[in-house]
Amino acid sequence: MDKIQEAFHFKDKEHSSNLLSELNRLRQERILTDVFLCSEYEEIPCHRNVLASSSPYFRAMFCSNFKESQQDKIDLRGITSNVLSLIVDFVYTGNITIKMDLVLPLMQGASLLHYPRLFEACSSFLQEQLSPENCLSMIRLSEILDCESLRKKAKEMAVRSFSDVAASEDFQELSLPELECYLEDDQLCAEEEQVFETLVAWIHHDPFSRKSAIHNLFKKVRLRYIHRTYLFQFIANDPLIQSSPLCTDIIESVRRLMFSVSTKCTRELKPLWVTPRRYTCHETLVVVGGRKNNQQTTREALLYDERTQRWQWLAKLPLRLYKASFVCIHSILYVLGGLIINSGDSIVSPKVYTFSLKANQWRTAEPMLEPRYAHQSVSYLNCIFVFGGIGPVRQVSNTVARYNSMFNLWEAMAPMPTAVLHPAVAATDQRIYIFGGEDVMQNPARLIQIYHVSRNMWCRLETRMVKNVCAPAAVIEDKIYIIGGYTRRMIAYDTKSNKFVKCAQMKERRMHHGATVINNNLYVTGGRYISNHNVIEDSDCFDCYDPKADVWTSKGTLPYKLFDHGSVPLICVSNKGNPP
Repeated sequence: MDKIQEAFHFKDKEHSSNLLSELNRLRQERILTDVFLCSEYEEIPCHRNVLASSSPYFRAMFCSNFKESQQDKIDLRGITSNVLSLIVDFVYTGNITIKMDLVLPLMQGASLLHYPRLFEACSSFLQEQLSPENCLSMIRLSEILDCESLRKKAKEMAVRSFSDVAASEDFQELSLPELECYLEDDQLCAEEEQVFETLVAWIHHDPFSRKSAIHNLFKKVRLRYIHRTYLFQFIANDPLIQSSPLCTDIIESVRRLMFSVSTKCTRELKPLWVTPRRYTCHETLVVVGGRKNNQQTTREALLYDERTQRWQWLAKLPLRLYKASFVCIHSILYVLGGLIINSGDSIVSPKVYTFSLKANQWRTAEPMLEPRYAHQSVSYLNCIFVFGGIGPVRQVSNTVARYNSMFNLWEAMAPMPTAVLHPAVAATDQRIYIFGGEDVMQNPARLIQIYHVSRNMWCRLETRMVKNVCAPAAVIEDKIYIIGGYTRRMIAYDTKSNKFVKCAQMKERRMHHGATVINNNLYVTGGRYISNHNVIEDSDCFDCYDPKADVWTSKGTLPYKLFDHGSVPLICVSNKGNPP
């Protein structure tokens, strides 16, 4: 016998909308309406129970001891008849068409009568109208209307499009606390040079009343991330800065810090100096030059953004440069020297090329004191140091040169104790470490050569732990990582304890590769590797090492096979803010 169903649950999905439609029809035909909402000279018939159920405002009015609960006509002052009619239609239908000429009084009416969904619908409409030209006005409007959602979106646009917003008239009318709030924002999409220029322009808009604010505003500029030449030659000479003893004291403290070749700063400067980069300024990986697909030296330059995990082509190098050196300082990429090969002839170059990511453009800079290729370069604070390499007479050199970016000046430094080719080089804590390499007889150099930056002096440490050739080095915290070099091995040298620590090995024996540190992770690009059949092959590998977990992971591949290339971190200013 079939089982008899004892109950059947039914839900009419159209019941609510049908009921609302019938209530609206009753209103339009003035059937059972028991109250009139009055505005200006218009009276709109309604049902008390519908109004009370749609809004806390009307519930309190009709369900309490207010006099309106006994009145047939309710006078709603401050709301135009046009707006009130739209709100009543919305109550009975759930539909409304919002237009620019009525959105503000509509928001005010929705706020007064406690219709939050209508209020937020108006806010969404205004958010769609946001632009760099009106976002500051929208922020002021949101404060008048007490609309947090509009204020948040308008502020995001103001911060994201800071360059355009700062050029507007509204920006010049900001109060001092409002301007300070922007300059303190980690999400501000601007380079620190522009932050300085913006505050100066704001002061010049009303110098009589604003000049005294220069010191407080200047402290909002993150001086650590400003190009030293700009800081000392432009900012330091600005009349506003010179008129403030407190500002000039800050400049002098930074100058002493730079010339002391030390990373320690005074107690007064520390709060300003340790402020982190803005979140919109993030490190990206740039791969440039090298030998592409086992062919001639390439001019290609690529950018990899960890946020998007995509490669982007940049402007090409002006020349094909064989075994140039690559280094980054103050968000500028430097390509130094190299061998130029034309129609069988080869010329050792002293030229220096610089690349700005912001402009995506290459320029020439002050050339080196002498031509060289197959050399090593490293940056430390405001200087670039160039070591060894091969000169015009094709001999291995032990010479050292230093480029001071503050004064655009090259000068010769104390030579290396032992001339080596293809060592691993890293700089930290006022010292530059040169690990291994090969000597003039092409024998592995089992030594560490240490250069003291401020003393311009060298010392040597012989060690059996070092046997690297064509291996890069990278600094993470207090350790220098030496990655491969005809071996799978990676070791970390602890500069504090003067000890080596073995790390997780790479998958293949690797050399002529690049290594870069971004967000305290080590990224290794390309190179050459020795296969299981002892054959040297080019690589397009792209791997990442996490020093905390001591684990290697693959990041995919480069767009092409590459070795003897540059691999450097460059700061990119993004208008997308901090990723979630």
